[in-house]
Parts: sequence; structure tokens; C-alpha cells
Amino acid sequence: MSRLRTTFQQSTGQVSGHGKRNVGVLTAAFAAIEDGRSSDQYGTGPFIEPFEQKMADLLGMEEAVFFPSGTMAQQIALRIWSDETGNRTVAYHPLCHLEIHEQDGLKELHPIQTLLVGEADRLMTLDEIKALPEIACLLLELPQREIGGVAPTFTELEAISRHCRERGIRLHLDGARLFEMLPYYQKTAAEIAALFDSVYISFYKGLGGIAGAILAGPAAFCQTARIWKRRYGGDLISLYPYIVSADHYYELRKDRMGQYYENAKQLAERFNALPGVFTTPEVPVSNMFHLHFSGQSDEVSPKLEQIQETTGIGLVGYLVDKDGYCSTEISLGDAYGKLATDRLNEVFEQLDQMFS
Repeated sequence: MSRLRTTFQQSTGQVSGHGKRNVGVLTAAFAAIEDGRSSDQYGTGPFIEPFEQKMADLLGMEEAVFFPSGTMAQQIALRIWSDETGNRTVAYHPLCHLEIHEQDGLKELHPIQTLLVGEADRLMTLDEIKALPEIACLLLELPQREIGGVAPTFTELEAISRHCRERGIRLHLDGARLFEMLPYYQKTAAEIAALFDSVYISFYKGLGGIAGAILAGPAAFCQTARIWKRRYGGDLISLYPYIVSADHYYELRKDRMGQYYENAKQLAERFNALPGVFTTPEVPVSNMFHLHFSGQSDEVSPKLEQIQETTGIGLVGYLVDKDGYCSTEISLGDAYGKLATDRLNEVFEQLDQMFS
């Protein structure tokens, strides 16, 4: 597997992302910033406040708070809703980021219990949500990354939102990739956010900034979030490097999401036409999908290593073994559009030969 990663990293072009992450990401963002501009200090100032308001307006929310990480933002959101409702139980999908990637931070740092809704290999259903006991908050992720980037229809989202409001359940959006979902739903960010009580968005996923997140919601919610941000140590002396990067790459890529989405659908169709290769979902609903190869990684890796070495195109940096097949994640951005057509065709010719 280390050789697979090496051939991927040494490639001159990559299918996923916006290109190799290096310090140039920050250099480009600062190119138009004057040296004499005053920075933010401890969460206030001319860099951070206008950007927070810009994001609040974009999401149709009263206020927004900039956080250095989404992990911090989402744990705080669930704590606030738990306190407000007087209920110590929240619910989310079994493969929610808070459940599998945060070392149980929510449960260890707060007096909060969690309920897992539905099965790990599919989206939760409205019936499963209706069957929940009294909870403070339900978290929904759009798209559901760990199962391939799938998502409910907008009609289903509306039904879930309506049920939660009827029951007094706060509905929080893990919208780390919200902007990537706009082409599929054919809605604005504010139209989607209107179904939720609070929203988190990321600035390094599809946008490609260095780090950072926004947590948005009602004014009172955000005022409490600022207190918790200080408690968590999130009020760094200056956050402006993250904010400059976030704003720069948001403006650069916000109108490219439709093209990323179309590229993902076309690429998935090409993969699904190959023998022994398939994607989840078969037709992507965003710029993301999971790519699967028949066989286990020890059998598949040498084939992909050879393709990456001979074509110079980085297709796969890792594989995860499943039952009879192995998988990776594809997430399209600027890099895909820079690939030469003949080199990409060569990749598919070799895939066809090797997996036939």
C-alpha cells in the first residue's frame, strides 16, 4: 500500500482534488492582500467580522461564527442545542464524523448521549427518525461521505425538517460539502439551510482552503457559540490566515461546483463501463463518489501502481478492503480539468486490460 501511495504522490497530474496541497495554497490566497492591513484579534476585527457576516447572509442565517476546525464547531453546536432543550441526547448516522473520527470527543467533553439512526451502509429514513425517542438534536450530513457521497432528495429533506420542527427537535446540518451539493439540488445555500436550525460548512473540502469552518444559526445560538469557542481555545490571537484563504478559495471556486458535478457523473459512467469496476453511487449526486475494484487490495494495488507509473496520472492513493472488493474515494476539483485527454484515455485503456 505504501508503494501505491508513493506512485500517487509522485504523479504529475491527479484525478481528485485541486492539485497537490503545499504552501502555495496560502501564498496564492495572500497575493492580493496588502501588508499594512490590520489583522483580527481574538475573534474580532476587520478580517473576521465582515467575513462572518458574508457567510451568514449567504446561508440566510442571522449570524455566523468562524472556527479553526469543523470538529470544534459541530461539538459546540450539539452542546448548545442540548442545553437549550434540556435534553442530553442527540442523534446521527452510524458513520457520522463525530462518531468515527473524533475519538468520542462529544461524549467525553460533554454530558451528551448519542443515538445512531439507521444502518451504516445506507441513509437514515424518515420512518427511523420518527421512531426516535425525545432527543435534543438530529444531525444530518450532506452528502453522506462515508457511504459514497449519497444524499436524500430535497423532498425528503423537507419532510425531515417538518417532522423535527413539529417535534421540537433541533436539526443541524453537517454541510462540510454543502456547496458541492447545490448543483444536484438546484437550490441556493440559503434555501437548503432554511430547513435547518444550524449549519456548519468547511473551507478546505471542496473549496480547497487551508482550514477553517463556519457555524451559522440564530443570533442567540451564535453568541453562545462564541463563548464555547473561547472555552475550546478556538479564539487564536489571529485567525486571518485561515480567513483570507477561506474567502479567496470560496470566491475562486463557488461557481465551479456545477462543472465538478458534471465531471463526476461523466467519470463515474466511464468507470462503471469497465469490467470489475463500479462506483457508489452509480450516478453521483455531487463531485464525490466511491470507486470500487473487484478483488482485495494486495491484488489490485500492483495493477494501479503500474498504471500510475506509466501514465503519470494519480488515480488512487489508498485502498480499503471490503467483502470481495476494495474501495477508494474520488472527489473532483480543478485537477481533473487539467488532465490531458490522451493521458486519461490511456488510464482507462490500461484499466480495461488489467481488470478484464
